[in-house]
Amino acid sequence: MEFIKQQPSSKAPADWFTGDVWWDVIVAGRDPSRMRANLVRFSPGARTHWHSHAVGQTLHVASGIALIGTRDGTVFEAHPGETVACPPNEEHWHGAATDRFMEHIALWEVTGDGTPETTWAEPVTDQQYNGPRTRNQ
Repeated sequence: MEFIKQQPSSKAPADWFTGDVWWDVIVAGRDPSRMRANLVRFSPGARTHWHSHAVGQTLHVASGIALIGTRDGTVFEAHPGETVACPPNEEHWHGAATDRFMEHIALWEVTGDGTPETTWAEPVTDQQYNGPRTRNQ
């Protein structure tokens, strides 16, 4: 058994995010583990840039309303307690609604073969961010 030493909260890099975003690393697994998990806090309107994960990503909404967008223009709305799985290599973005903070736990893995775990692309435009929302009912 091992208690993992908690690292200080870090501001997310502006090269990957629009708006103010902070994260706490929950776990950055050491071999043989490939697990990664962060608690990520988005200010209202803040969001990631477009990106994909080689092994996929899972997002568990802890508070607020999460928006998750796909390249086909769909913007999903997810609420606390809901979990969304993004498949490997699917370009997507995620962030907070304009009127409240949002926290989610982001879970992903490194590939183990040297392939970058995350591939970052351009910022999400306001038009993409403000697209019509859909709920998974």
